[in-house]
Amino acid sequence: MWDWAIWANFTALLKHMEVTTLAGSDLAKNPVIAQMGLHNHEQVVFCNDNATGLKAIIAIHNTILGPALGGTRMWHYNNEMEALNDVLRLSRGMTYKSSVAGLNLGGGKAVIIGDAKKIKNEALLRRFGKFVNSLGGKYITAEDVAMTSRDMEIIRMETDHVSGLPENMGGSGDPSPVTAFGVYVSMKASAREVWGNDGLNGKKVLVQGIGHVGEVLVKHLTEEGAKVYINDISEERLKAVAAAYKAEVVSADKMFDLDIDVYAPCALGATVNDDTLSRLKCKIICGAANNQLADEKLHGEAVGRQGILYAPDFVVNAGGIINVFYELEGYNRSRAMAHAEKIYDTTWNLFQLAKKEGIPTYMAANRLGEQRLEAIARINAVL
Repeated sequence: MWDWAIWANFTALLKHMEVTTLAGSDLAKNPVIAQMGLHNHEQVVFCNDNATGLKAIIAIHNTILGPALGGTRMWHYNNEMEALNDVLRLSRGMTYKSSVAGLNLGGGKAVIIGDAKKIKNEALLRRFGKFVNSLGGKYITAEDVAMTSRDMEIIRMETDHVSGLPENMGGSGDPSPVTAFGVYVSMKASAREVWGNDGLNGKKVLVQGIGHVGEVLVKHLTEEGAKVYINDISEERLKAVAAAYKAEVVSADKMFDLDIDVYAPCALGATVNDDTLSRLKCKIICGAANNQLADEKLHGEAVGRQGILYAPDFVVNAGGIINVFYELEGYNRSRAMAHAEKIYDTTWNLFQLAKKEGIPTYMAANRLGEQRLEAIARINAVL
């Protein structure tokens, strides 16, 4: 369903935006398709329902490897263009994430616009489920920011194309432990590249964002003997995690000035930017957040010049998609964890490729994903 009000808002917003990636005339004529064309997205679906207050966008980037699977995020975006940019970046990341992880899945993502604490209810989620169902399996949803397994259970009332269901429904439940484990082993591979061994004992790690994934990561790190600093917008979460794991709380205005070994962004994206890079004192960036680089090319090259090893986010945080993939064929946690453990080797291999080719790590990760996509596309063309 197309919302002409959203279209009008897009056009109005473009008058106030500086667009450098496409000709202004192209964006003015058709801003949505022009944005899709930047990274060759297949389809974008705008969802509107006045009765429930639902305003959502589903983005399908690529389905060469299989149906597009990616979580639904609920967030209070400043405007619809911000939401569109987010869902386009996230869905593209899911394509590369599944490809590098060796999964037969494409890349997709959805965002629901609004404050989850104010608008999330059964009717809105079920209406969203109907939109997902209308795509006939081309997109499979799962949980993301501000969404839970219980929410997936409600969406499941309207569509079979949902994963991340509670364990009592035959699903995989909370994917956080698998995601966090993947981040942990990727951080160990990064440590091996920088210091010659993968031990994290005594290393100083800043975990920014201590939701479900961040907290489990803190647990792994403290068990190995790392010195962990934590930051989050929730004072309640900070107190609980600090008490449980003896982590040191650091304020947002001081965290990028810490003398640390590893920065682990585990909240929202774009925390690696012009401002933070000028302040960061670390050797490794390795965390669970999506789209950590505010500008992939600009900051992906800048981290290397600054002597920081960047572990590309869609490789590091693949544990979540690995977890729900195994749910689709009959969930087995041990199989999911075994697959997630391979993130160590994938991370190590991309570092070696980056050195061999003399390219930034983000580019090496993209190349790994593109190689598999191109190979399977050729097979499909032959068939």
